Amino acid sequence: MGGEEGASTSSIKTNPKLTLLPLIALIFYEVSGGPFGIEDSVRAGGGPLLSLLGFMVFPLFWSIPEALITAELATSFPENGGYVIWISSAFGPFWGFQEGFWKWFSGVMDNALYPVLFLDYLKHSFPIFNTMIARIPALLGITISLTYLNYRGLHIVGVSAVSLAGFSLLPFLVMGVISIPRIKPKQWFVVDFNKVDWRGYFNSMFWNLNYWDKASTLAGEVENPSKTFPKALLGAVVLVVCSYLIPLLAGTGTLNSPSSEWTDGYFSEVGMLIGGLWLKWWIQAAAAMSNLGLFEAEMSADAFQLLGMSEMGMLPAIFASRSKYGTPTFSILCSATGVIFLSWMSFQEILEFLNFLYSIGMLLEFAAFIKLRIKKPDLHRPYRVPLETFGVTMLCLPPALLLVLVMCLASATTFIVSGIVIIIGILMYPVLVHAKDRKWTQFDDIEQLVVPLDNLDTPRPKQEVSDEASVSLLPDLTSPGINQEVSETSPDATQK
Repeated sequence: MGGEEGASTSSIKTNPKLTLLPLIALIFYEVSGGPFGIEDSVRAGGGPLLSLLGFMVFPLFWSIPEALITAELATSFPENGGYVIWISSAFGPFWGFQEGFWKWFSGVMDNALYPVLFLDYLKHSFPIFNTMIARIPALLGITISLTYLNYRGLHIVGVSAVSLAGFSLLPFLVMGVISIPRIKPKQWFVVDFNKVDWRGYFNSMFWNLNYWDKASTLAGEVENPSKTFPKALLGAVVLVVCSYLIPLLAGTGTLNSPSSEWTDGYFSEVGMLIGGLWLKWWIQAAAAMSNLGLFEAEMSADAFQLLGMSEMGMLPAIFASRSKYGTPTFSILCSATGVIFLSWMSFQEILEFLNFLYSIGMLLEFAAFIKLRIKKPDLHRPYRVPLETFGVTMLCLPPALLLVLVMCLASATTFIVSGIVIIIGILMYPVLVHAKDRKWTQFDDIEQLVVPLDNLDTPRPKQEVSDEASVSLLPDLTSPGINQEVSETSPDATQK
């Protein structure tokens, strides 16, 4: 047994790390995956103008601030678990656990969309997928196959994401080039405010431009994170914005279609009208492949988040168990099970629910970012947003207001369902603490080691932590004062 354990550990340590291009591709798929699904922003916006303005303006006060904050915190805490570690370091492990539960649940809901959307594109060519007798086995087969790809290793997922991104975006680049001679710029400025659906518009914009922080849950699997993460986030922001604007400018500038026709899947019709049947088929194939990439990226982030929470002592040790490929086997299976059970919900229901839970989690992240700037000004930050405390507070204000707006526009059903999820998370925490105290199941014990603050990119044991703020997460979990802030139970400053 000891020999097998040593061999397994050795194989895991040599598992390839994520480099720049695969990380850009994974972030791209965690945020976007291409322009599939943005068509509804034209319908909800009453024409092209609000849609185009939205994808030009929203990234400035939503995507870029979130990406900057993610770059600073992910390089300060380069461990699997990402935002769970940030929140725990700022507010204590109780809130870190709540953040992790909300984000994991919203991520699994998000992932339930993609096998369904994959079949929705295939059914245009294969009508049999309209029938439940074919659809259910296909959904299970797709989920199981993609789950196995995740099990085989994050490096494979990253390389696959690069290939899928290239294949998914190329037809839109071709469509943009073909459309140039036929574009009429005046069509970009059309808007009918009587037809604007503000709830649908903001939900569409928010969903298509969020999840920049998801990649932080893979920080422990990134090669040289302090340099790779900021570059990857910048590259992904540019890629996402261009992947939305180019096809929208081409489609709305070339065709005089009424806004009501711009619904999910309409880009395949745009491709046929601009380039012919061959371009329509290419876009349909690209859409199908894009949904596979979205599933892979989301599944990886969700599974490694659970692994990180287990390594912090928040979840049983089984969630941190790795396969011979270095992947968290039980965490992947847990996320895949959630996807299968949630895939019965409609697209709009899932969209609103996951946006609401994601918004709550992001508000907590912004608060943690500001508090860590105040509470730990000397925290080693390989990348630092070049603003002081007041400046970063102002940076967080516009996206925070957008989050509140999205939550206020939610339906009563969304408030009820999200409230139930929040209550479950609150109840789960003391149950897990009690299970650990009574030794009902095994939890990891973190060695209280501090990674040298001058060299965060060197290889280190998986359970080491990047800053003294996160050393006491496990002790806090079992201490009587479980709501006490982390900094109050560990040395507040490093003695030099």
